[in-house]
Amino acid sequence: MTGLTAEHVVDGRAPQSPTLAPDGRLLCHVLVPASRTTDHDDTELWLVDVEGTAAPRRLTADTATESRPRWSPDSGTLYFLSDHAERGTAQLHRYALADGAVAAVTAWRAGIVDHLPLADADLVVLLAEDEPTEQDARRTRDRDDAVVAGVREPRARLRLLDLRTGRVDTPDVFGDRHVVEVRQRPDGGPLAVLTQASADSDYGPRTGRLHVFDPATGTAEELGPVGADARSLAWWYDGDGWHVGHIALTPPVLQAGTAVFDLALGTGVLANRTAGLPWCPTDLHQTDGAPLVAFADGLDSILARLDPSGPTTLSRHPGRFDDLTATRTGAMVAALTGGRYRPAEVHVGPPAGPLRRVTDTCPELDGVVLGTQQPFTYRAADGLDLDGLLVLPAGKDASDGPFPLVTIAHGGPYDRYADGFQLVWAPSAQWLATAGYAVFLPNPRGGQGHGHEFAARVAGRVGREEWSDILTGIDLLVADGIADPDRLGIAGWSHGGFLSAWAVGQTDRFRAALVGAGVTDWGMLAATGENGQFEVALGGSIGWSGIGPHPHDAVSPISYASRIRTPVLILHGVEDTNVPLGQAVYLHRALRHFGVEHEFVSYPREGHLIRERRHQLDVLRRTRAWFDRWLRP
Repeated sequence: MTGLTAEHVVDGRAPQSPTLAPDGRLLCHVLVPASRTTDHDDTELWLVDVEGTAAPRRLTADTATESRPRWSPDSGTLYFLSDHAERGTAQLHRYALADGAVAAVTAWRAGIVDHLPLADADLVVLLAEDEPTEQDARRTRDRDDAVVAGVREPRARLRLLDLRTGRVDTPDVFGDRHVVEVRQRPDGGPLAVLTQASADSDYGPRTGRLHVFDPATGTAEELGPVGADARSLAWWYDGDGWHVGHIALTPPVLQAGTAVFDLALGTGVLANRTAGLPWCPTDLHQTDGAPLVAFADGLDSILARLDPSGPTTLSRHPGRFDDLTATRTGAMVAALTGGRYRPAEVHVGPPAGPLRRVTDTCPELDGVVLGTQQPFTYRAADGLDLDGLLVLPAGKDASDGPFPLVTIAHGGPYDRYADGFQLVWAPSAQWLATAGYAVFLPNPRGGQGHGHEFAARVAGRVGREEWSDILTGIDLLVADGIADPDRLGIAGWSHGGFLSAWAVGQTDRFRAALVGAGVTDWGMLAATGENGQFEVALGGSIGWSGIGPHPHDAVSPISYASRIRTPVLILHGVEDTNVPLGQAVYLHRALRHFGVEHEFVSYPREGHLIRERRHQLDVLRRTRAWFDRWLRP
């Protein structure tokens, strides 16, 4: 048995994007390092023999970002993206099983965003931005590169690659709209296409529309608008004809649970197929028959079949069940899932289970001593059923308490803690539990896994009842003798960072706080963050909503900065566009003004998530040191 080190976390690797061949014989997945030491992610593609008769093998020896593996309908060719020729500019490649040859099939100067091999073996759909012109190149050389908002904004367009000639055609069917996703009908017919008005993360998701495009004739039909953040297209045939489904946020509010929407092409009727369910769909996957749906259900997950009468549960899985893939018939599925003490790996099997693990990407964690994790269920002050996780220090049980307790709020807020492995570079349960802390991971209202109404309860009310939900859980842990009331800490990243900043402005019960990439002013975030309209839905208003005070002022931590007495550690990426650095600067200046003990650490070149190895090591070590200083002097 060995102790957990920071290197265990940052030097690990994780599988992503598993994709089963339509015939079920092979599976390809991307292997992604937990951190990077250069400006690029050096990922790898691996092939797995599903029956286990051959050892897994790496597809190429390239140093590159390899991603988005997709099989041809006949299972004979694997297509993927790689930037090995020019880092940062991905091109489409193909691997032929017959001879093992790998070759690039595009040289598109703007790079390829996504792709879809079609039933016609000579055609592949490409999603790619326009290639730069000579005029563009000249302006760049001359530094005449002023950016005019709304003019020549990058957007992915649907293009058709003819593999026989290498020619790329761009059908003029969607105007200037940004193409998000494409799915071909399972019989090899037309394509369902999701578009947005632009690629702007603030504006685009509210402008989604669904189309049907026929590559044989080059014609398209618009089917109408779709909900915000639409994705996960799937076709199926029912008694009344063809249907196209997708996942989107439930209208009318943007802070809402997701739902599966079903458009019957014969009647034009759009229906919410998961209305009223206490689950939240996370993935919709097409087969030759009824599509498969993965659901978040509290701390666990469900795999179901979308039958005409509604979802039929096929199997339940502890923790998360991500990146669902299936064979053409749906007789075999694969997904990323794990356990309390094991990271997520690729598992394969029939939809009804059992699933068999076919990857082992973190053997270095075998034998590492971890904290004891258990579900924690309770009721909110208003009677709402809640859940979360409690992780006790390694080698301890509840009778050994009370312990110093760190509560870590999750991001989103439309996210959740599932009953899986809790170890990442950000403040995480096992990283602190192995250092002697008890850790509370709450799932307050506003999160995923309990249906639409549960998720919508924080719209315009962030920090209100959701904070009360968290505080109720902490009080129960104190009452049960697990948490030491004189040694309480609070932490979080993104929306969790907001809740941490909010907490210390509402109470002085905490002896230390960590605010990672946290929201401090909702009005400023709605005006400057990349998801402005979503932030308006959470905060309740924006600065241009007339003369204040505004609703968002009442739920912004910065409004309560004069009350803060708790020492605060602020961590933020300099190039964060989701929650811009100004949010951290605002809190830092306020705390400095009021003389509050704090540290402000910014990480150059980093966005909303910290990716560089040395920076991840710093976050891990600084997190422990901060709580050790204030909770375990």
